[in-house]
Amino acid sequence: MAGPQKDPLRSLTRDERARLEQFSRSRSEPAAQVTRATELLAVADGASYQAAARMAGRRSGDAVAQLVARFNRAGLAALAERHGGGQPKRYTPAARERILREVRRPPEREADGTATWSLSALQRALRRAPDGLPRVSTYTIWWTLHEAGFDWGKDRSWCATGTAVRKRKNGTVTVTVTDPDAVAKKT
Repeated sequence: MAGPQKDPLRSLTRDERARLEQFSRSRSEPAAQVTRATELLAVADGASYQAAARMAGRRSGDAVAQLVARFNRAGLAALAERHGGGQPKRYTPAARERILREVRRPPEREADGTATWSLSALQRALRRAPDGLPRVSTYTIWWTLHEAGFDWGKDRSWCATGTAVRKRKNGTVTVTVTDPDAVAKKT
């Protein structure tokens, strides 16, 4: 038999219970959040930590105890995903914007040694620049470009996705159309 709980679940507000029930039934939320909501509702209804874990399809009552302690401190924010390990992100939004500024700049053949940007050419340019990033990796550049909606095109250059060049019948008018919802459609 389990001993008394060191950090029992605080009483839920009506809004918190409604949100937890909504999360526990959701089919569109991440599975981990659905599981956490199910565990918290089971504990709120009087189940032990071990029983709550089993109801949610898990094995560890200790993980439920940690979830309850986190919920007592943070509320519904305890359901959200947290950093899962690995290296912390080093680059700030300003550094990521610096990478994007560099890729938007057309390369100079003499100074940059290329006519189109590749990851290694961008890396060299960013490392050499006085306001650049001296230790940036090609993976970081690639990740930043993909997050910003850039893609590697067939012409071996980085182009922004969500844009299209439209030509009219007479062939003299070229209009660049940008989809304002391109970022929203990705998520």
